[in-house]
Amino acid sequence: MKDTTPRPYRMGVRAQRAAQTRERILDAFVALFWERPGAAFSLDDVAARAGVTVQTVIRRFGGRDGLMTAAAEREHARVASERDPAAITDTAGAVRQLVEHYERDGDGAFRLLAAELHEPALAPLAERGRALHRDWCAGAFGARLERLDASVRARRMAQVVAVCDVYTWKLLRRDAGLTPEDTETALLEMLEPLLEES
Repeated sequence: MKDTTPRPYRMGVRAQRAAQTRERILDAFVALFWERPGAAFSLDDVAARAGVTVQTVIRRFGGRDGLMTAAAEREHARVASERDPAAITDTAGAVRQLVEHYERDGDGAFRLLAAELHEPALAPLAERGRALHRDWCAGAFGARLERLDASVRARRMAQVVAVCDVYTWKLLRRDAGLTPEDTETALLEMLEPLLEES
């Protein structure tokens, strides 16, 4: 009698291919989303970009909402790992981490924030990004403000969040045409006075 039990290596290959297909679909969705946040691109567009059928997308994610949720979770985890306050040793390192992140994702984030004004469904994604940004600022710079009076500390932290915001990066990098290095210097020059104890 022939043994029909799936061989472990075959199951491993199948699982690996399924995971790769899932990542390709998520990559396609994320690329389309950042190109045109809030725009009505279809599952057909996602499937074509990923090189799979629409049925494969539906089978993996159950539809557009499931796909958006999975993509948002993956991207949030990626950004959180890239913007890690625990990896920061000084203010210059924090600014470098921030600018490196904006060099990769800043233009897309700016488009998301602009689209949020016209597409209410994007508001939770944008707010989650803002919360991550505030948490990063607190983790990166909060210790420098600990000795300040509570009201001063709250005001300074709000200023730090604003200086480190993607809008500020856009003004320096895109509108003023500064290099990434000069953008880092400009951010440091704005941040350092806020981080002083006096």
